[in-house]
Amino acid sequence: MSQTAQLMDGTSLARRIVEQAADRAAEISRRTGTSPCLATVLVGEDPASVTYVRMKRSRCAKAGIRSRHIALPATATTAELVDTLTDLSADPDVHGILLQHPCGPGIDERAAFEAIAPEKDVDGVTMRSFAAMGFGLPGFVSCTPGGIMRLLREYDVQLPGRHAVVVGRSPILGKPVGMLLLAADATVTYCHSRTADLSSIVREADVVVAAVGRPRLIRGADIKPGAVVIDAGYNPGNIGDVDFDTAVTRAGLITPVPGGVGPMTIAVLLAQTVDAAAHQLGAGHWALSSPTVGASSRR
Repeated sequence: MSQTAQLMDGTSLARRIVEQAADRAAEISRRTGTSPCLATVLVGEDPASVTYVRMKRSRCAKAGIRSRHIALPATATTAELVDTLTDLSADPDVHGILLQHPCGPGIDERAAFEAIAPEKDVDGVTMRSFAAMGFGLPGFVSCTPGGIMRLLREYDVQLPGRHAVVVGRSPILGKPVGMLLLAADATVTYCHSRTADLSSIVREADVVVAAVGRPRLIRGADIKPGAVVIDAGYNPGNIGDVDFDTAVTRAGLITPVPGGVGPMTIAVLLAQTVDAAAHQLGAGHWALSSPTVGASSRR
């Protein structure tokens, strides 16, 4: 008789993280007279991006975090976007910056990301933030990987010595989550679109992170019985990168889509915005890039 995996409830954990961020934001405001502020920058009017930004600004308002929105036309050049981000980086009234991506085919996204000051990179997209994740230095994590690590910690997943397989290698999800897992003493294998015999590698995993953007790519037969399955994919129709119906009968823990990783991404963004404000206003310390406890990450 097959068993059903325990669901990893990202919605409830995210709610608690946002409540904590709201309490800290209120304390910062009382102590300094200034509320944390997140600037959101959007190029063009892609409907999904407009919706995401609106949702993030709404969550900011509920958490007592001010937001400032800058909308640039779809015809904006890389130079214009870089100038906007440079100005925001220099503005002392702005504590965190979120550039909604993708920005469109005419924009050099890497050049745009690098215009964000590291201390305001609350989305964890700059090379400086990636290096901080890799070396365990002060900085900000990429939000989705940070949310994944918080979920693993919440459910007491013991990572030292476990084999974690990351399916996906994007610079803001696949690559950094592998770095954070490595810092937590997991043994990490990266897989991607050109990996040969992906299923056989996934079947060896104690922890699977699916972050490749292909609906139902990982099926139940690919899951090692009792493995932890993190579905960071989000495809049209609320479909993840994991075939949930078959995987749930094999995994020990699994994230649903929606309600798993997604809410955690925004929660980490808001928490890191408050961290950034605390650091810049002298009301606390900058967050550590790795949201793990006791990770050796040395040898």
